[in-house]
Amino acid sequence: MEQRVNIKFCFKLGKTAMETHEMLVKVYGVDAVSKKCVFEWFKHFRDGKEDVKDEPRSGRPPTRTTPDNIERVRRMLADD
Repeated sequence: MEQRVNIKFCFKLGKTAMETHEMLVKVYGVDAVSKKCVFEWFKHFRDGKEDVKDEPRSGRPPTRTTPDNIERVRRMLADD
């Protein structure tokens, strides 16, 4: 989400998608989003969409790794 906000900021400053990606790589290194992702978000903003959140979609719901879940899995494995 943080990088999307930065992409939107650069878009509004008039930076190109390539310039934006280069800046993200300087800041985030190997954790920077791909060029393709930056170009897709630029298209999103050019089309007038302002929101940086993911749109709802069907598919598998996200999972959560919590200490509680980890302990449950450990117990299940120990019982097996």
